Amino acid sequence: MKWASALTQSTRLSEALPELASQLSGLDEIDLLVAFISPHYRERALELSGLLRKEFGPKTLIGCSAVGVVGTRRELELEPGIVLAAAHLPGVTRTAVAISQEDLPSPDAGPGAWIERLGIPQDPKPHFVILSDPTSSDPTSLLEGLDFAYPESAKIGGLASDGSSNALFLDDRVLSGGTVVLGLSGNLEVEPIVAQGCRPIGAGYRITGCKHNFLLELDGRRPTQVLEDIYEELAQTDQEEFLHRSLHLGVATTGLLEEGQEPEYLIRNVLGADPRRGALAIGANLRQGQQVRFHLRDAEAARADLTDLLGRYTSRSRPVAPAGALLFACAGRGRHLFGEPNCDAVAFADAIDVPLAGFFCAGEIGPVGGSTSLLGYTSSFGVFRSASEDVG
Repeated sequence: MKWASALTQSTRLSEALPELASQLSGLDEIDLLVAFISPHYRERALELSGLLRKEFGPKTLIGCSAVGVVGTRRELELEPGIVLAAAHLPGVTRTAVAISQEDLPSPDAGPGAWIERLGIPQDPKPHFVILSDPTSSDPTSLLEGLDFAYPESAKIGGLASDGSSNALFLDDRVLSGGTVVLGLSGNLEVEPIVAQGCRPIGAGYRITGCKHNFLLELDGRRPTQVLEDIYEELAQTDQEEFLHRSLHLGVATTGLLEEGQEPEYLIRNVLGADPRRGALAIGANLRQGQQVRFHLRDAEAARADLTDLLGRYTSRSRPVAPAGALLFACAGRGRHLFGEPNCDAVAFADAIDVPLAGFFCAGEIGPVGGSTSLLGYTSSFGVFRSASEDVG
């Protein structure tokens, strides 16, 4: 398996294509080409798709438009940019399909309905890259179905973020809505690294009252009362972060825990408060009995979380070294969070020396606590390697 990535900021396609080609010259055969483009190229997306297929001859092309793109050690936010990931994947079968919200199997359908709809067998185990248009699709049901039908498979991806006019690439088509699903089966492993970038504050609580996404009671107390107590115990700097809308709620996942082990939390937004009722509006539906804990998100926590996760990744031995990676980063990270450019891309490159390509998303897809979720303010990496030594 071989990967390469390329990035250009030239807005003239006649200049951009040769620049990209020179960076990918080490790959004689391209099985998969992934293209992410900034809004500056959206109006010429169909033309660009044709030029990419003519120049590189990929057997499969996917991609999307985004508010910003990411290459190896570089993040381009609100700037012109095209980034490509190109891969030679011997022993890997590729299946790319477009699916709309209306095309999804019924929630009561079994795994067979999902396998038939996607045309991707369970064996050999596939891994998935998912690109979706948030203006026309909510990928939550799709992710639940993929977890149901392919429980052992990795699923990574993101929501296109080019406003209301997103473009999705699928071979010779450019779609304005729906979702592109790429299944990769065979001599391939995809290892997700999901950095949510929050740190817990206060203690853990049980939900004793809720309705839909409204949090009404924690351990028999009003949530706003709980927050007031937590706020009083915070250091001054954390109190400032608390007041500057960096407060989130972590909802414990259902994975099995050893005694005394802290659960893994799925981080959700705190959308607002009703002081009269003492309730909070949360960016997710809640259930009675769930364990939750409040969190703060800041640059320091985000750096520490990613550094820790990358350290864990590099500490594990593997039969084959990684070859390339894709990054799906929240548009709220980057300069907005860190105050400087390239933080996620450089941290990744310093830890894992492989070609990287990605984009800034309107929502990120990755596994947390054993389930695949639509995330926010997250950097979701997928690291690709052969499962065993290449056979060709």
